[in-house]
Amino acid sequence: MSRTRIGAIGCGYWGPNLIRNFIEIPNTRVLGVADLDGGRLAHVRERYPQIGTLTNDYRDLFGLGLDAVVVSTPPETHYDIVRDCLEHGLHVLVEKPLVTRSAEARELIAVAERNERILMVGHTFLYNPAVHALRDLVVHGELGDVLYIDAVRAGLGLFHPRLNVIWDLAPHDISIASFLLGAAPVAVAARGAACLNETVEDVAYLTLTFPGNVLYHVRLSWLDPSKTRRTTVIGSQKMAVYDDVEPLEKLRIYDKRVDSIRRTDTFGEFQFAYHYGNVVIPHIRFEEPLRLECLHFADCVARGARPRTDASNGLVVVETIEAAQRSLANGGASVPVGTAAAPAVENVTPDRGPSPARNEVVNVG
Repeated sequence: MSRTRIGAIGCGYWGPNLIRNFIEIPNTRVLGVADLDGGRLAHVRERYPQIGTLTNDYRDLFGLGLDAVVVSTPPETHYDIVRDCLEHGLHVLVEKPLVTRSAEARELIAVAERNERILMVGHTFLYNPAVHALRDLVVHGELGDVLYIDAVRAGLGLFHPRLNVIWDLAPHDISIASFLLGAAPVAVAARGAACLNETVEDVAYLTLTFPGNVLYHVRLSWLDPSKTRRTTVIGSQKMAVYDDVEPLEKLRIYDKRVDSIRRTDTFGEFQFAYHYGNVVIPHIRFEEPLRLECLHFADCVARGARPRTDASNGLVVVETIEAAQRSLANGGASVPVGTAAAPAVENVTPDRGPSPARNEVVNVG
């Protein structure tokens, strides 16, 4: 079987992890890397001397006979780069978020379909075995009916100069929530604070409403003393906690619940019965989620298959964040997701800069 020929655009914060994985996957070969920072290219040259082409212009990769590219540049540059690559006949894996405007996401979907190319978004947590185990609990009804979900994604930095914490961190939780519940959010309410840079929120609280009035609440922060990546699912029968920071015991299932029972001696009143059972920590065979993501992309390219996190999946995330931005601008009011008539309020500078290959530091994970 021939090896899938890969090019990497962007090797700043997250790009080196993608390059490493595609180097290590047996059926892929990295032929070229592009980045505006010569120091980053020198680092790649030192670590991976087998990569033949290192350039500060991603367009130089178009002449290498590539099958696909992986794009890990600032989100505001994604649209121009991804569209260019698709129109040059390349399959594309682009880091989250897909773009910063839903109209651009729809355009890229159309370009990918017109050119019969795969467009996949790097929602890495949807390739995490622990998240899949949690989803199995939800889908198979082991937790009962999902009552609500609470999540925290916080840490200290890194700060983006133009995109706020919602654009940076919320794509993970929006994609996880949609995956767990098997549906897109219908509304979102958001409050935030710009603690260090008055134009960019570094702390935000989002409440997503899903069909059936299931709430998914998440705290997002670049300004927190400890790294926290935790999701708690409260079911009518059991509860589960997924903690990605835990090295081994990433998922715990609590046999706990509260039952309401109508009292027979007093009309219309209820009493509550509390059930306390065991805590189960299932064994989950862990593999690096990013490696599984890269393997999935390579397999989809080889077979012409639709990826799990395709561009439509990415569109849902962008539409949800746009709605969150409108909510921020309206004092935290609940805003429907995907309302085409409402203009997007985005914390993004309109100038994309002189070159769409610019690779600034963006916090991921």
